[in-house]
Amino acid sequence: MHRSCAVSLSGALAGLFACAVTAAQLDGDIGPRLLRDAAVRAALDAARADEPRTIADQIRLCEIPAPPFKEAARAEAYAVAFRAAGLTDVRIDAEGNVLGQRQGRAPRPHLVFSAHLDTVFPEGTNVAVRRDGAVLRGPGIGDDCRGLAVVLAVVRAMNQAAIQTPGTVTFVGTVGEEGLGDLRGVKALFRDTLQGQVDRFVSVDGSGFGITHISVGSVRYRVTVSGPGGHSYGAFGIANPVHALGRAIAALADVRPPADPRTTFNVGRIGGGTSVNAIAAEAWMEVDMRSADPNALGALERQFHEVVDRALSSENARWDERGRLSVAKVLVGERPAGRLAAEAPIVAAAVSVTRALGLPVELTEGSTDANLPMSLNIPAITIDAGGQGTGAHTLDETFDTSDSWRGTERALLTAIALAH
Repeated sequence: MHRSCAVSLSGALAGLFACAVTAAQLDGDIGPRLLRDAAVRAALDAARADEPRTIADQIRLCEIPAPPFKEAARAEAYAVAFRAAGLTDVRIDAEGNVLGQRQGRAPRPHLVFSAHLDTVFPEGTNVAVRRDGAVLRGPGIGDDCRGLAVVLAVVRAMNQAAIQTPGTVTFVGTVGEEGLGDLRGVKALFRDTLQGQVDRFVSVDGSGFGITHISVGSVRYRVTVSGPGGHSYGAFGIANPVHALGRAIAALADVRPPADPRTTFNVGRIGGGTSVNAIAAEAWMEVDMRSADPNALGALERQFHEVVDRALSSENARWDERGRLSVAKVLVGERPAGRLAAEAPIVAAAVSVTRALGLPVELTEGSTDANLPMSLNIPAITIDAGGQGTGAHTLDETFDTSDSWRGTERALLTAIALAH
């Protein structure tokens, strides 16, 4: 998950609105109305009482490694947990997503309620979780082990209180949300596994109480500069791929993208060469560019291509075309940008639920699994999973469990509301 730019919400969102795919109605009063239902209140009580188990799940799942493209062990454990929680038709699809169904009174509206299985951390990372009072510390503990645990808690609470929703809910643990995973799990979900079957989508991702309704798009490239290489002394005087890459990185660092709409870039990884005393035959970098505005993102992407091409030409010219270099720019990730209005039914329902529980309303933008369904015009949001976190995507990530049950309650009430 990647999120930024929280925006406070005005109080002007009340009012009726109809779901396009069903006669059932959501409205700006759905949160308070649900709280008047005895079964819903019993489910909320069950979720709060069950929070120690939710935290235990969070730790247990986080200590199962799930590096990029190697989420299988955690997926198997999640499938076992889905079955134990009482879901039916539990399976792992061809891409590695874990799915389990909770049948409603009707097949539609069909809600997908999900969290992502993968982490940003490579194979071999120490994923042991340390506990210091209320604070948990470990890579991925908030993003997204917390989301995975909360999804399980929602299932258990709904079953314990015998909640019967008008529509059906499919609970999912997705793969490939982070890094070069490029949303491969959720892409497969909508392309194959559940193609044409999903009416609403919620991702539970990270800590806090935000509601992400603006999807930040991104393009990611792996740039490889190649040349003949040679001995650092004997072959001196030929173009150097590492030097060319250095020129490109320096020029990228001087690019000034717009602050509004917020548009960003990052050279996240670099590599190449064989020895300190050898001119490299190859050097590479991976570049990430982001914006919630497709036009701004497109403009930045064009600048990126110009910068890299100019750096290559400069390095070749510096050495009078001796050892001429070539470059390959390979698109390795593409996430669509998009947005839902604050007044959109799915957003307003989440806001209503949040307010009904006395929680702060915070609309945010970010890059999450919800990007994909939003790009397909399927109502989609991402909600935070409660608690407070720091250091996402670092080895020292923390999650403060103080009153974290409030996030579990919010997720539960959101799932119930959006299955109407």
